[in-house]
Amino acid sequence: MTKVLAAGDHFVAPELFVDALGARAGGRDLEFAELKLPWPVEPFGPVGGVREASGTEQQVLEVLGGAAVAMTQMAPFTAEVLGKSPELKLLGVCRGGPINVDLPAATEAGVIVSYTPGRNAAGAAEFAVGMILAALRRIPASDAELKQGNWRGDYYAYDNAGIELAGSTVGLVGYGAIGRIVARVLHAFGARVQVADPFVRPEEAEHDGVRLVGLDELLRSSFVVSLHARLTAETEHLLNADNLALLPEGAVLVNSARGGLLDYAPLPGLLKSGRLGALAVDVYDIEPPPREWPLFDSPNVITTPHLGGATRQTAHRAADIVAGDVARFLDGRRPRYVANPEVLARFEGLRP
Repeated sequence: MTKVLAAGDHFVAPELFVDALGARAGGRDLEFAELKLPWPVEPFGPVGGVREASGTEQQVLEVLGGAAVAMTQMAPFTAEVLGKSPELKLLGVCRGGPINVDLPAATEAGVIVSYTPGRNAAGAAEFAVGMILAALRRIPASDAELKQGNWRGDYYAYDNAGIELAGSTVGLVGYGAIGRIVARVLHAFGARVQVADPFVRPEEAEHDGVRLVGLDELLRSSFVVSLHARLTAETEHLLNADNLALLPEGAVLVNSARGGLLDYAPLPGLLKSGRLGALAVDVYDIEPPPREWPLFDSPNVITTPHLGGATRQTAHRAADIVAGDVARFLDGRRPRYVANPEVLARFEGLRP
């Protein structure tokens, strides 16, 4: 009998983990403990030294005891939780990176941490393109005005008219799984796509029909800029007052990746001056942003509450990827997506 903790939430529910693992490893004798965390009804935040977690360490410890495997999206697997869970061998986190896990503590404890790259790529890419179109064509503003009884015929006037994606240059900051899908969709619209990403090889960019440039060049020459990089110590405030000043007049900026990639402080001034013609954001420097957040009162700003990856397919795909790695582990094989591969040396019997 193998005990498995399914620590879900209101997006990837515990039963999705249970059903996915049942389909992948249905012949095994499994005992499930379930925990439902409050995210996204309640925002995530820092817990016990990890970022972007939901619930408490005590909640996890109350149900984790004796589990060899845990499957989660948002549960805080801190140094304290890991230190008090000696039976735990595998922790599957259905996110692009295990932000809610103390990875050094997991490695020290001999716990394999798996994750789910690309699980929300399709949903997040579609959302980003939707934000671009909404900003270019004033869709949210027009909707709000009409519902208030204002027929904005002046939006058809030349000076106020929207911009087509066809023929426009769009710059993607970051070119991973999401950025690649965005580029394919933009090409279908007839846009010219250029990317800034130090990890992309020139031959990859050439194969995909995108132009590989440095960040400053991208900002100077892109009418639309969309962020798709991972947030690390090196990419925090990657876009800031200095390089945002390089944008062409009236440019459109979209951030549906991570709030920390963008310095939000200069944005009200850039919008007021017209350097930024429109801004669309799904992520924030503080989540949720306070009611007095200055961008709420700035012109031509579209805001959504961190919904980029919120599709039902993403939830099922995430649970299935985690379940696949758990099934491999239970079958004596190495998981495919391991965030701390150095710990695999402690599991000598695992096959590739």
